[in-house]
Amino acid sequence: MWRLLVSIVILTVLKTATSNSDSFSEELLLRPLYTDKVYSHFQFTTKWNTDSTDLKQTHLFPRALSEIITRYNVHELHISLTSGLWRYETWGYPVTDASPGAEVWAWFKDDTIDVDKNWVALANSLSGLLCASLNFIDTTNTITPEISLRPRGLMQNVNSTFLRYSSLPREIVCTENLTPWKKLLPCGSKAGIAQLLNAGYIHNTLYHSVGLQLRNICANKECNQHELEVRQMVDLVYDYKIMGSRNWSLRKLFGQGVFNSCPLADVSDIFVDISSKTSIPFDLTPEPNEYVTSIRGGFESLYAKYNMKTSNPMSIGITYTGKEVVNVNLPPPLYASQYKTGYGQQNGGIVTKIHNNHWAPLDVVVLQNFPWFVPVYLHTMKVESNGQVNEPKKLIYKPGKLREKAHNLEIVLKLPAKSVTSISIDFDFVFLKWQEYPPDANHGFYIGSAIISTMLPLARNYTGIPQDVSLFGESFNASRSGYLVQVRTESIIITLPTPDFSMPYNVICLACTVVALAFGPLHNITTKRLILKVSSRKNLAQKLRGIFGSAKPETSSTNEPTTK
Repeated sequence: MWRLLVSIVILTVLKTATSNSDSFSEELLLRPLYTDKVYSHFQFTTKWNTDSTDLKQTHLFPRALSEIITRYNVHELHISLTSGLWRYETWGYPVTDASPGAEVWAWFKDDTIDVDKNWVALANSLSGLLCASLNFIDTTNTITPEISLRPRGLMQNVNSTFLRYSSLPREIVCTENLTPWKKLLPCGSKAGIAQLLNAGYIHNTLYHSVGLQLRNICANKECNQHELEVRQMVDLVYDYKIMGSRNWSLRKLFGQGVFNSCPLADVSDIFVDISSKTSIPFDLTPEPNEYVTSIRGGFESLYAKYNMKTSNPMSIGITYTGKEVVNVNLPPPLYASQYKTGYGQQNGGIVTKIHNNHWAPLDVVVLQNFPWFVPVYLHTMKVESNGQVNEPKKLIYKPGKLREKAHNLEIVLKLPAKSVTSISIDFDFVFLKWQEYPPDANHGFYIGSAIISTMLPLARNYTGIPQDVSLFGESFNASRSGYLVQVRTESIIITLPTPDFSMPYNVICLACTVVALAFGPLHNITTKRLILKVSSRKNLAQKLRGIFGSAKPETSSTNEPTTK
């Protein structure tokens, strides 16, 4: 306990010594999903005025991250490490979208000389920073999208040649990634909302994603001053069946409550979505500090707000008092899926289905990243909406090169209202070299997720909070005519022609057996000297002759005749 008090005192002293150009906020959103799931979103935001501050002298901003972006001339950075698949059709939209596995994309400054060299070096540095296998990112699995990924922050000259995107769908997220991620926070996991990030309660969820976003934003309304903002996010989805009850609390979700707030945080709030209280009655404990209404596209959502700067240690929880009501699941206006077609190991195909449940047509941009070992044929691509041909508005195809470059495909489509659009394309299976197979070659090879981007003019709340909008302050009640939504499909596993890697093992075992059996006799013959020696022992014939020759017939001892 005394260690915690000492750390709080030290952090308070650092807070007084920190310049006014630094700010830190921590927030947590808890929201029941359409199904029997609970969605929690952590967001930690650090802002740093870089106009009058040297990037090498940091206060609240993580020093390790500032050195990386300075050395490699990074203007904007997005990283996500995800385990599981977000179910858009039943869960709605998350606050931050992420593909299964690892996903990294970055914008470099326009004065960067060699973007590819900086990109590979950046991936290796981030691999050491987050203890992830990002060092496998190179030019063979990197693409340069032109219209799908746009800057999320300030950028004067938008030139896609300074953008790089790559994904590792096979990357596994574990505690080794969460621990260094928490060390980037000003208070770490010793104080504040980050205390709830218990690895034992996070990695047994249906879906968990760890993310980091860095961008440049305006420091004031006139935008004559700039700030460097880094956001660290954690998204979790809990299942009621795993918890054993529909009632939930912080202690049941994370193993403990919140003891205190981070002394370095200007804002430390927890939001609980209570919009469903009218249909399913429940009791919320303890009583919140205030109620906040989020107005988005004409739809209002009610949130209970807890200010951890003024509250005592607590464990927020909900207890349902009414009967369980089965809600009608209304799918979101846009969601997609992806699957493989064909059979055998000669050729196949990939189909991406996009569902538009909106009442009006939607303009979408589809981005697909195919590895170099999946050569696709553009002339086989078919785009159909409700069984009718849908001509793309714009098509950008950058063919890949074997063992050197990935395939990049971007399609701009207009989806009819209440329609299902399918995009199909054929590919061939490639024979790999034996050194290019992974240790578990029979597991298969992954094809990354497709990204579908659109602006939704919604009149209904389909997401927890708006994207790129902070939870606190005036921006929480922001009302917009549309929101940028990016939907990511699931990854695909394909089986390439794989040789029988057990045959070398059998050959090795057979060869070793033959060598082991032949080595002993050959060694004896070649190393020992044969000497002729006369033996004094009797052979078998002599022994037998001696045995049978000694047995003579009995004869009479006298020659006298017998008389009667």
